[in-house]
Amino acid sequence: MKKYLSLVTFAHTIFAMPFAFIGFFLAVTTTEYHFDWLKLVLMVLCMVFARNSAMAFNRYLDRDIDIQNPRTKQRDIPAGRISPRAALTFVIINCLLFITATWFINRLCFFLSPVALFVVMGYSATKRFTALCHLVLGLGLSLAPIGAYLVVTGQFAITPIFFSLSVLCWVSGFDIIYALQDEDFDRSKNLHSIPAYLGKVNALRLSTFLHVLSAIFIMMPAVETHVGFLYYIGIAFFCAMLIYQHLLVKPNDLSRVNFAFMTTNGIASVVFAVLFLLDRIWIH
Repeated sequence: MKKYLSLVTFAHTIFAMPFAFIGFFLAVTTTEYHFDWLKLVLMVLCMVFARNSAMAFNRYLDRDIDIQNPRTKQRDIPAGRISPRAALTFVIINCLLFITATWFINRLCFFLSPVALFVVMGYSATKRFTALCHLVLGLGLSLAPIGAYLVVTGQFAITPIFFSLSVLCWVSGFDIIYALQDEDFDRSKNLHSIPAYLGKVNALRLSTFLHVLSAIFIMMPAVETHVGFLYYIGIAFFCAMLIYQHLLVKPNDLSRVNFAFMTTNGIASVVFAVLFLLDRIWIH
């Protein structure tokens, strides 16, 4: 179990899972649908199964690249802790579990489940042909709030889409920062990434622009839905963490990239989600 948790970097669930809870409780508190423990459990399981599928497939597909990269050669497959066949079997099992879980939610989620898997798993191949791979990763994680909203309601709405757009820009922006570490390697192996294409300085500028968009989109739900003061505190904190990670990383100093990537974004996601949930409780 420890090996497979390492394979999928389970700790990174902290990025998207809080926004799934946001989508779920947004639906519960703004529509006629009521809280349902079974749906909440199924939503969490879907998040886990989808992410397991995506991350394990990424590790499986990138195994030949990872073994050549000094930064990634100690990952589980290149290091021999998990075989490629075992990783692929793990992917298939999690895909089947994800689709099965959606069957028990509602018809729309079930019919959209292959589309969701295609998006979250498709990211793994994109670095081979487009520098927009970071946006594809952002798109995959952005399914969390709108997907969780669909779990409750079985229908689309504008407010969760604002959250999804915010996640898309947020994740794409910090993935560009993370990819700065591999700029030279990506260029030498003809792999596509924003840092390899634009260079460190312009890549950071694009990341900043995406994070500005993320901040704008995370403010938009307040236009469509009644929110309280805790939500605005959450916005301020989320934006402050976006600014902070850009202060940590410089084109000539990448020593704090991992801290900016994992710690600041993880804290931003969790604290914003907690303040959102408290705000919904306060209003109701």
